[in-house]
Amino acid sequence: MTPPPTPASGLAGLPDTELLKLDHQVCFSLQAASRAFGGVYREALKDLGLTYPQYLAMMVLWEHGPLPVKTIGERLHLDSGTLSPLLKRLETAGLVRRERSPEDERSVTVHLTDAGAGLRERALPVPRAILEATGMSVEEVLDLQRTLARLTESLGRAA
Repeated sequence: MTPPPTPASGLAGLPDTELLKLDHQVCFSLQAASRAFGGVYREALKDLGLTYPQYLAMMVLWEHGPLPVKTIGERLHLDSGTLSPLLKRLETAGLVRRERSPEDERSVTVHLTDAGAGLRERALPVPRAILEATGMSVEEVLDLQRTLARLTESLGRAA
């Protein structure tokens, strides 16, 4: 008995003219989902006064404590040109402070302020609200995260 075709093998069997259709582009599906997530996060983060990228940076600091800017960038897959203005806005808002390392002037460590640490409590409901907005079970979300991690790793190797 032959197993049913998987979506990937089903697409592979399509002619190039079919593969070129928008609805067959996984990148477009990911972009549309990302935009939809952006709208949900905008609403969920409104009362915290954070944008989604700022929220991600705060999550890294809440989880790990003070970190070098370089480490935050690696964790968030952001370059310094994107991360530095984001951290500057968080510093202006009084949520973080940046300190140059006395050992290496090029290295800057980001610390939460008391206000930044206190914001964590107010952010606790956000992940559950996002989970509920997906309409998916926890297991479905975890499966999706594993799949996306594999996809990201494969695309990183291909690039």
